[in-house]
Amino acid sequence: MDKFVLQQQVLEGLAEDLRHAEQAARAAHETATHEENIAENKYDTLGLEAAYLATGQARRAEAIRQAIANWRQFRPGSYDAARGIQLGALVCLVDSSDQRQHLFLGPDGGSMTLMSDAQLVQVLSSEAPLAQAMLGKCEGDEVSIQVAAVRRRFEVLWVL
Repeated sequence: MDKFVLQQQVLEGLAEDLRHAEQAARAAHETATHEENIAENKYDTLGLEAAYLATGQARRAEAIRQAIANWRQFRPGSYDAARGIQLGALVCLVDSSDQRQHLFLGPDGGSMTLMSDAQLVQVLSSEAPLAQAMLGKCEGDEVSIQVAAVRRRFEVLWVL
């Protein structure tokens, strides 16, 4: 699995998300400003609601633009066992049922699932609880997180 290829896939996914958010913002803005949606009384709130929605969609688009900028600047380095798992690591975890999962730790805003070498790879934000639990761990270490009332435990199989 190539981290550069994964990074490019994240950027492509974010670009698609941005297109959708911008389209939604434009549609909500058009609804908010359309002459048929001018309020006729205090209970007629369609235009106001559309304006709130347009504002929210515009904020979402800006957050995606920031995530794209962060991911463009992101340079995932090689794994250093002395430092353990850090941002940019590609990690394989295994649970007690021998289920493996591949995780790519990256900047905020890129949480998504990708395909690489016929394997699913979950991209984790640095703020995700599992990512936080993995930081500093090395191959062979145990990682555990609390999910609702259940404590989930994993072993770090390998790190790139």
